[in-house]
Amino acid sequence: MSYSHRTRIEFNHCDPAGIVFYPRYFELTNSVCENFFREDVGYSYHAMMAAGIGVPTVRIETDFRAPSRLGDVLDWVLVVERLGATSVTFRLTAASDGEHRLTARLTLVWLAPDHRPARWPDPVRAALAAHLEA
Repeated sequence: MSYSHRTRIEFNHCDPAGIVFYPRYFELTNSVCENFFREDVGYSYHAMMAAGIGVPTVRIETDFRAPSRLGDVLDWVLVVERLGATSVTFRLTAASDGEHRLTARLTLVWLAPDHRPARWPDPVRAALAAHLEA
């Protein structure tokens, strides 16, 4: 099962040429992950922070295929490529009007309140496992 999210490219995402400034894609991928955790995993970043827990990105790899411009709507698809004991690797793809714009792979780690990696709680692990790529 995959997770889908739409993002309209706004002025604040763009450089003076009107295309997405590449570091902004990292903010956009983080937004997709944050919405995924809130909507599908059932554990928002807000609730995690309140509990002293977090899921920081420890690795990100991105292939840029085509530029995105002000006003474009990106259709994101997130799948879980790998689910480890304390980490998860997501693959996110973005397209607009059927044109593939980028693919990103992000690895996030579950951090306990002591800021050390810890095993996924069972309900979170089950929700992530439901999105494992077949």
